[in-house]
Amino acid sequence: TRWFRDTLGQPEVADEAAGGANAYAALADLAAGTPPGSHGVIALPYFAGERTPLHDPDARGLFMGLTLQTTRADLYRALLESVAYGIRHNLDEMRAEGIAAQRILAVGGGTQNGPWMQMVSDIVGVEQLVPAQQIGAAYGDAMLAAVGVGQFAGIAQAAAAWVQPGRTYTPDLEQHARYAPYYQLYRDLYAQTAPTMHALSRLAGEQ
Repeated sequence: TRWFRDTLGQPEVADEAAGGANAYAALADLAAGTPPGSHGVIALPYFAGERTPLHDPDARGLFMGLTLQTTRADLYRALLESVAYGIRHNLDEMRAEGIAAQRILAVGGGTQNGPWMQMVSDIVGVEQLVPAQQIGAAYGDAMLAAVGVGQFAGIAQAAAAWVQPGRTYTPDLEQHARYAPYYQLYRDLYAQTAPTMHALSRLAGEQ
């Protein structure tokens, strides 16, 4: 989403610099005007390759389904949806190994975007909890250190003491079903385009 803000979101960036709304918040409002499925646009968010579950450093970003009617709102929503599809892909891989997630504990800047958090829950089909503490990895490091020096008997005790509930996002099962065919197309799209991605990566490396 940072790539979109910096390259295609200049009106929102300029407005924020002039004292207006946060650019990400403005883009989220823009995307809210587009229905699930982004008017038939699907994105692959592999702008820096992809780690789990593909483990493919030569994967590349992609928008599929552009028409003369495609808008910036469609593109941005497609990117937001693609991140959620990626989360679902990871959870599906975990489920295939016998590990079924009951809920997601979400932290980081994206949690400030309530509609996006709801979108993730709808696509993934799992409840999300956004804790009151929004420090992320550093907070987890401190928690592990506290356990290490004996302040808590274990991680569960430390989490109970330090992680307080904030907002909860429950999946809308009707929306979950609506996203299902788009998610399958997202999964298919990488398999179908990976050879071209890899060829482009090689060519770019030769320049």
